[in-house]
Amino acid sequence: MAGLLYRLGRFAARRHWLVIITWIVLMGIAGLTYSLFAGTISSSITIPNTKTSQVQDQLADKFPSANGGNGTLVFETTDGKAFTDEQKADVGSFLKGLEDLDGVKGVRDGFTVQQQLDEQRQKITDGRQQITDGRAQITQQTAQLDAGKQQLQQAQQQLDQQKAQAQSAGAAAAAGSAAGAAAQAQLEQAQAQIDAQQQQITSGEQQIQAAEQKLDASEQQLEQGSDLLDLSKGIRFVSSNDSAAIGTVQFTTSTYEVPQATKQAISDRADDAKIDGVAVYVSNDIAQGVPSILGPGEIIGVVIAALVLLLMLRTVIGAAIPLVSAVLGVGVATLASLSFSSLVEFISVTPVLGVMLGLAVGIDYSLFILNRHRTQLKTGMGVHESIGLANGTSGNAVVFAGTTVIVALLALNITGIPFLGLMGTVGAVAVLFAILIATSFTPALLSLIGMRILRRKERDQIGSTGAIRVPNKPMSTWRAVVTLVAGVAVLGTIALPATQMRLGLPTGASESVESSQYKAYKALDDEFGAGQNGPLLVVADLPKAISKDDVTATEVTIGQALAKNDDVEAVLPIGASKARDIIAFQVKPSGGPDSVSTEDLVKDLRQQTVRTDDGRVTLGVAGNASANIDVSEKLANVLPLYLVVVVGLSLLILILVFRSFLVPITATAGFILSVLASFGGLTAIYQFGWLGSVFGVHDPAPILSFLPIIEIGILFGLAMDYQLFLVSGMREAYAHGASAKVAVQRGLHAGRAVVTAAAIIMISVFAGFIFSDSSTIKPIGFGLAFGVLIDAFVVRMLLIPAVMHLLGKSAWWIPKWLDRILPDVDVEGAKLERSHPGDGSGAQHGTDDQHGPRHGAHAAPVAPDGGGTHAEGHHGSHAADVAPDAGPHEGHTPTHRA
Repeated sequence: MAGLLYRLGRFAARRHWLVIITWIVLMGIAGLTYSLFAGTISSSITIPNTKTSQVQDQLADKFPSANGGNGTLVFETTDGKAFTDEQKADVGSFLKGLEDLDGVKGVRDGFTVQQQLDEQRQKITDGRQQITDGRAQITQQTAQLDAGKQQLQQAQQQLDQQKAQAQSAGAAAAAGSAAGAAAQAQLEQAQAQIDAQQQQITSGEQQIQAAEQKLDASEQQLEQGSDLLDLSKGIRFVSSNDSAAIGTVQFTTSTYEVPQATKQAISDRADDAKIDGVAVYVSNDIAQGVPSILGPGEIIGVVIAALVLLLMLRTVIGAAIPLVSAVLGVGVATLASLSFSSLVEFISVTPVLGVMLGLAVGIDYSLFILNRHRTQLKTGMGVHESIGLANGTSGNAVVFAGTTVIVALLALNITGIPFLGLMGTVGAVAVLFAILIATSFTPALLSLIGMRILRRKERDQIGSTGAIRVPNKPMSTWRAVVTLVAGVAVLGTIALPATQMRLGLPTGASESVESSQYKAYKALDDEFGAGQNGPLLVVADLPKAISKDDVTATEVTIGQALAKNDDVEAVLPIGASKARDIIAFQVKPSGGPDSVSTEDLVKDLRQQTVRTDDGRVTLGVAGNASANIDVSEKLANVLPLYLVVVVGLSLLILILVFRSFLVPITATAGFILSVLASFGGLTAIYQFGWLGSVFGVHDPAPILSFLPIIEIGILFGLAMDYQLFLVSGMREAYAHGASAKVAVQRGLHAGRAVVTAAAIIMISVFAGFIFSDSSTIKPIGFGLAFGVLIDAFVVRMLLIPAVMHLLGKSAWWIPKWLDRILPDVDVEGAKLERSHPGDGSGAQHGTDDQHGPRHGAHAAPVAPDGGGTHAEGHHGSHAADVAPDAGPHEGHTPTHRA
C-alpha cells in the first residue's frame, strides 16, 4: 500500500492540474446527479417490526378509519382571554383549508369536538332528569291504578252483596217474573262493567311495566354513556379558561411516513395564518424539520480549525490546503450520497453526520500528509519526491486509520436497524472521500504551490544541520502511577452519571424556546396537562366479534380496566372496527411523552390482562410516545452487540499493528473509558441539565436514543487514529534500540504535536454543531467533541504513556508462534522511507523529476552518549510529523546507541 500511495503521490505531483480538474468534474457530476435524482429527507425515525408498527398495521387492516397518524396544532389567544365567536370561526376555516393537502385524511376542530363532548354531557344530565320525571310519572300512574283497583274491589264487593241479597229474598219465587229478570240483567250489566274496568287496570299495569322496562334500558344506556364520559373527562380540546384550543390533522399514513412536503406545507400555512389575536403553533410531530447542514455554529467551528492550522503551520497557504481539501471531499460525498435519497429513506441527521465527520477527518488527514511534506522539504528533499514519500508514509497511516473508522461505521449495519445502518454507510462514504482527497487532491495542491508551502524564513534555512532533541530519560514511576490513578479516578467520576442514562427521542420541549414546536409543547403542557403531548393509542383485540348492542358495554368494561392503571389520566373511546372485533381507545397519561411514568405505563398496558364475558382481551399500544419508546428500546438492545463487535475488532486490529497483547488491551480499555466518560458528560448536561445555560439545554430530557451507538463507532475509529500515531512511535523507538520506558517518551514526543493539532481541529468542528438549531444535532456534536477531548488529551497522552511505562518490556510481548504468522503491517511506510531516503539537492529548484530518487540526506550527528539527538531514525513513527519548526530531518539509516 505504501508503494502504491507513493506512486499516486508522485503522479498527482506531476499531473497536478489533471488531478485537480478531475476532482472538480467529479464535484460537478455529483451536483448534477443530486439535482436530478435527490428525493425528500424525512425528519422521523422509524424502525420496522416494532410493537407500535404491528399495532398500526393491524389498524390499517381492520380499522382504516382509525389508522393514520395525527398532527397537532395549538391555537392560543395572544391576550390570554377567551376566544370570540369570530376567532373560533377563523380557526375552523383555517383547519378546513388543510384538507386539500396530499396525505391529509381530515381535520378536527377543537371547538366543535369540545362542544360535542359538552353536549353529550348535557344530554346525560337531561336524560337523567327525563328518567327521573318518567319514573315519577309511572309512580303517579301506578298510584292512580292502585286507587282504581281499590274502587273496583269495593264495587265488586257491593255487587256481590247485591247478588247475595237477591238470592236470599226469594229468587226462586220470583223466578220467571219480569221484575226478577230485570234485576238479574242489572246485576250482570254491573258485573260486565266491573270486568271491563278490571281489564283496563290490567292493561294499565302492563303499560306501566313496559314503561319501567324501557326506562331501565334507557337508564342503563345512559349510565354506560355517563361512564364513558367520566373516563374521558380528563381530555379536553379547549382549555378550561377558553384561551387555548387544539386542532388535529389526521393523516392517511402514520406520522412517520407523512411526506416532509406535507408537513412543511402545514407549518408554512401556520406561520402565515392571519387570525386576529390568535397565535398558531405547530407541534413537533409536524414541524420537526430538516436541520441545516451548515449553520453559524458549524462555520465558527471551521473558523477555529482554520486558526489552529494557521498557528501550527504559520502560513495562510498551508492552512488553506486542509480546509479546501476537506470541503471538497464533504461536497462530493454529501451530494453523491443524497443522490440516492429518492431510493432510500434518509433521516435528517444522516447527511449532517456525514458533513460532521467529513470535515473533521478531512482536515486532519490532509494535515498529516502536508505536515510530513513540510518537514521533509526543510531537510532539502525535492518537492515531488517529498510529496510522494509523504503520501506513502503519512498517507499510508491515513489510509489505515481511515479504514478503521470506515469499518466501525459500516458495522452499524449489523444492528439490523435500517436508518442506523444508512447513517453508518453515509458516514463511511464521507470518510472514504476524505481519504481519497487527502491522498490525491492534497498532493496535487502541494505540487501546484511548490516551495511556497514553507515560509520565506523556512526556505532560507533549508539544509541546516540543527538536531532534533528527543527525550533520553523515562518518566518517573511515581509520576506514571499518580497519572494513571488520578486519570482513571477523574474519568470514572465523569462517567458516573451514565449509570442513570435514559434513552429517548427529541420532543418539542427540546427545541429552541423561540420555535413553534416548543411553544406548542408548553401551551399543551400548561393548559391541557403533560400527557396531552404524548397520548397513547390503545387497541383492544377482542376474543370474538360482538353485536352492535354490546359495543358500548364492552367499551366501558375495557375502558374502566385501562383507567385503573397508575398514571392514566383519561380514556377516550375512539370506536369499534367494522367487524367489531377490535376497539380503539385514546389514553392520556399523566406524564409527558419522555417521562419514566409514561414508559412504565406503555409496558404495563401491553402486559395487562382484561377479561370480558367472551374471554381474554389482548391490548396493543401505538402512538408517537409509544413509537419513541420502542425505537429507544430496540437501540438499547443492539448496543451491547455492537460494543462487543467494535471492541473485538479493536483488539484484532491492534494486535496486528503493534504485534503485542497488552498494548491492544490497554488501548481498548482506554477507549471504553473515553466512551463512558463521554456518556457521563452527555447525561449530566442533556439529561440532568447541569451547565444547561452554557449549552442551551432549557428542558433536560433523555439522551438521543441512537447517539450512544453512533458515538461508539466514531470514537472507536478516532481513538485508533490517535493510538496509532502515538504508540507506533513508541514501538519503532523500542525496536531500534531504546529501552522500553525511554521509547514511551520518545514516541509521545514524536507524535504529540500532530495529534494535539488534529484533536483540537476535530473538537472545534464537532463543537460547532453543539449550537445547531436542531435538538437532534446538538447532543451528537457535544458527545463527539467531548469524547475526542477525553480520548486524545487524557487517555492517549496521559493514561496510555503511564500504562506503557509501568508495563515496560512486557507491553511488547507476543508469543513467537503468533509473531511468525502475523503479516507485517507496514502502517507508516517505514520500508518505503528506507528505500526512498531523499536528497536535499533538488529542494532549491522545487522539483526532482529529472534526477530521480536521491540518496544521502543530511544526517544529524549522533552524540556519543546518545545525548539528545534522535538515534533511532523515524521508521514507522511520526517523528517527521512533529512541529514544523523542529529542524532538519535526520538520517534514515538506523543507528543504535552502544
